[in-house]
Amino acid sequence: MGCRLLNIANKFPYIRTFHIFVLINNRIKKQKFEVVLLKEVWDFLDTLPEKAKEKIFYNIDKSKYVNNSEIFKKLDEDIWEFKTMYNKTYYRIMSFWDKTEKTETLVVTTHGIIKKTDKLPKEEIEKARAIMKLYFEQKLKK
Repeated sequence: MGCRLLNIANKFPYIRTFHIFVLINNRIKKQKFEVVLLKEVWDFLDTLPEKAKEKIFYNIDKSKYVNNSEIFKKLDEDIWEFKTMYNKTYYRIMSFWDKTEKTETLVVTTHGIIKKTDKLPKEEIEKARAIMKLYFEQKLKK
């Protein structure tokens, strides 16, 4: 799949909101959301081999533009996951949506795990839900 970033702000300086578009298979795609990596996710990524990290970041970036339930899927009413398989190992990064801002939609990542199988333990979903609750409580205090 050919993918190329297009920076439209250079061509149209009067545009106030900045959007990044990509060209995928000769079709322009608009970015659907931004991804925020919380500290626990960065700590998780720091433990991984470089090639696995590269593929995870590639899949996260790809999911911003294309719907693909193999790499970004809903687990329950609130929790989603970015899923990457590399070298016969599943790398999962739990996340949730933050649509409270009118200007942008965020997907906030909570934590990551490594699984050799496709099955995800329920306690990982509960951990993501607890982090989500804390995130929104702290956001309301600001």
